[in-house]
Amino acid sequence: MKRSTKKTITLITLLAIAGGGFYYYKESHKPKPEDLYRLQKVTQGSVEQTVSANGTLNPVTVVSVGAQVSGRVSKLYVDFNDEVKAGQVLLELDDSLFTAQIAQSEGNVRNAQASVDLAKASEARIRSLYTQEYVSKQELDQAVQALQSAQAQVDTYKAQLRRDKTNLSYSIIRSPISGVVVDRVVNLGQTVAASFQTPTLIQIAQDLSKMQINSSFAEADIGNIKVGQKAKFTVDAFPNKNFEGLVKQVRLNPTVTSNVVTYDVVVTVDNPGQILLPGMTAYVNITVAKHDDVMLVPNAALRYKPKVDDSDANQNTKVASGSGDKPNPNGQTNAGGDQQAGGQKGGRERGGKRRGKNEDLSAGKVYVLNNGKPEEVKVRLGISDGRFTEIKSRHLEPDAKIIVGETLADNQPQTQGPGNNMRMRMF
Repeated sequence: MKRSTKKTITLITLLAIAGGGFYYYKESHKPKPEDLYRLQKVTQGSVEQTVSANGTLNPVTVVSVGAQVSGRVSKLYVDFNDEVKAGQVLLELDDSLFTAQIAQSEGNVRNAQASVDLAKASEARIRSLYTQEYVSKQELDQAVQALQSAQAQVDTYKAQLRRDKTNLSYSIIRSPISGVVVDRVVNLGQTVAASFQTPTLIQIAQDLSKMQINSSFAEADIGNIKVGQKAKFTVDAFPNKNFEGLVKQVRLNPTVTSNVVTYDVVVTVDNPGQILLPGMTAYVNITVAKHDDVMLVPNAALRYKPKVDDSDANQNTKVASGSGDKPNPNGQTNAGGDQQAGGQKGGRERGGKRRGKNEDLSAGKVYVLNNGKPEEVKVRLGISDGRFTEIKSRHLEPDAKIIVGETLADNQPQTQGPGNNMRMRMF
């Protein structure tokens, strides 16, 4: 009996020692409250708010050179990337048909001129006979009319001759401006047909040292864009280089695609080295606001929301259910009143999702650690650059630590039941 008692005492002692050791180990390795959260300091600095869009680089002036007459390309003097001067011959069309038409029109003019000479002689003879009263006044009038008709026919054929000579000149295509050939559509020997519309043969950019970006911005951003604002952009050809430009024009004509409204914004760009080429895709950022020496917090801090403690939630539920049956001074329960208040509160909450007249869209909140627990601090929001947001608060100073998330130590996967289902909280 004594030996069993000693064994029992020894076992209890060992269990007590093991329990004490386990408790000590657990307490000594228990994470501190501040270790459960990721903290970051409130900083002081500058912030820029920008709006972004994609656009296409284009020369400021591009002239499409066409042909007003049809014909086969007999001579071609320029090619891609060639520099040309105003009035320089670019290509020539076969002029065989035009020279033949000119020869025909010249023959028509000579024939009509002979008719005029004959009509003049006839009119002079009839007029002489009329003065001697050998012919009637009607015959004189007919002679005068024949002379005028012959003269009009000469004028008509001369006009046709001028037209044919003009068409011959159109067979020689000249550059209307000085610039660079950026596109050539025709080749030597190709037939150009100008029956219904003027075909484009060559495109000439006037000056590639001055370019512009045509970009489309959403209607939500267009109100902040003004002429003269600075714009920065990058292109895929030079991903590590930033370029600058100025907003030249905000065009009023909207573009609607799948009920999305955008507006065309033109940005002028200096291209002295001509490294920017027509057609490049530009990723444009326009600075619409800049504030210096302001308090900044990471955007993650504004998105953070602390976990809801289940015990606190259950306690609040019990208090709410208990207060629902509490009698009022008139001896009646307040269940209906609570339902009405709850309905009003729910209506306010649902209405809060809509932008009401009195809603403060600049209000926000961050959390700081107080006695190891997150504590809400209300702030007023300013502009944001996508990473940091300007804030104003009487309760926060620069270098104050705010919560931006929770560490993985407090969010390790937990095994639930025999199904071995895993649950992980992500922030």
